[in-house]
Amino acid sequence: MRRIRAAAAGAVTVSLLTAVTACGGGSSTGGGSNDSPKTLTYWASNQGASIEVDKKVLQPELDKFEKQSGIKVKVEVVPWSDLLNRILTATTSGQGPDVLNIGNTWSASLQATGALLPWDASNFAKIGGKDRFVDSALGSTGAQGKDPAAVPLYSMAYALYYNKKLFADAGIAKPPATWDELIADGKKLSKGDKWGLGAEGSNPSENIHHVFVFAKQHGADFFTADGKPDFTSDGTVAAVKQYIDLMAKDKIIAPGNAEYAQNQSVSDFAKGKNAMLLWQSASANLKSQGMSDDAYGIAPVPGQSGTPGTGTNVNSMVAGINLAVFKNSHNLDGATKFVKFMTSDAEQKILNTAYSSIPPVKTAQTDATFNTPANAVLKDTLAKSAAALPQVADESQFETTVGTAVKALFADAAAGRAVTTESVKAELEKAQQQMPAK
Repeated sequence: MRRIRAAAAGAVTVSLLTAVTACGGGSSTGGGSNDSPKTLTYWASNQGASIEVDKKVLQPELDKFEKQSGIKVKVEVVPWSDLLNRILTATTSGQGPDVLNIGNTWSASLQATGALLPWDASNFAKIGGKDRFVDSALGSTGAQGKDPAAVPLYSMAYALYYNKKLFADAGIAKPPATWDELIADGKKLSKGDKWGLGAEGSNPSENIHHVFVFAKQHGADFFTADGKPDFTSDGTVAAVKQYIDLMAKDKIIAPGNAEYAQNQSVSDFAKGKNAMLLWQSASANLKSQGMSDDAYGIAPVPGQSGTPGTGTNVNSMVAGINLAVFKNSHNLDGATKFVKFMTSDAEQKILNTAYSSIPPVKTAQTDATFNTPANAVLKDTLAKSAAALPQVADESQFETTVGTAVKALFADAAAGRAVTTESVKAELEKAQQQMPAK
């Protein structure tokens, strides 16, 4: 999933995810139609540095679609802080869009509501076939064994962005490959008003992305094989503590980052306030904030040791944005045409270039446009060392509860309160108690 995202409030998420009423396009009857063949509504997620940037990227493409199809698309760019709650409310109110962006980690949770159009073989055939998409992207489109609830639109992976000048000034010759190296480098770089690393400590979903990776590196997961929450194992506790310790113990993240939730760490990096940034496909965002491509380098996210790969060497979640259709849209045919248009080779090149993301469509991904040094790191990570977040119905609630627990621990660290193994476990126990009963 993408960037500045805060998951829905726990009680709202639980109540809405238990609903199975389909919605979208203004009807709550559960059945779709083609009653409004000339219009579509589209909720787009905020991918760029601002909502205005997104509108400038999207509107020419929507105009192009209207010219080709005769269908006018009314777009609303929705901030990540609002998107999940808006979608969940739409699943019961019937007042949703025809087509929408969802963070790929939400796919199974939203699939469980019954509100989204299933992408079975017949529907995939209408957009050119399922085999057009890379396997890593398809792995985050819904629960295993079920027809996907969405179609991949943008693929992303985490990478380590580092400021070349600040590294050179500190006498650091290369980016860190392990966390021990990152901490050592971060201490050299944390001087005066500059810090080694940035974080979005008040963003529950951004927190989840990082502690998920740390958990994998500790040989743990937040769910059992049969989908039950398992937040308090030794490995998950150690993972969360290691992440928080970057501020609490290692002191390479500024205490003020505990309040960041709206891309502030990216802005700090672009302004030279932080020497390192762990982010998803950040190049376009940095460029829009005035940072030149040659001012920073891109390297794989560190591991505990060794070369990134599978198992305990995972160094990124499979990030990305999917396109979904509310199955009672009043323009089902038009919605399908729009998904086909947005996932066409031509549009995949335009949109993924604009957002410095990777096309999940195979033929577009191999285009020379995406063979840049920056994309090489992201593509290699997606192919070799990224893992999908659990595709379970309770995934969005997991993001809410555990992500908020991490937020509280960052607040403790920022305030100078001790962050111990016991305090981490206590927060995770509270988070697990908030999960739906099985």
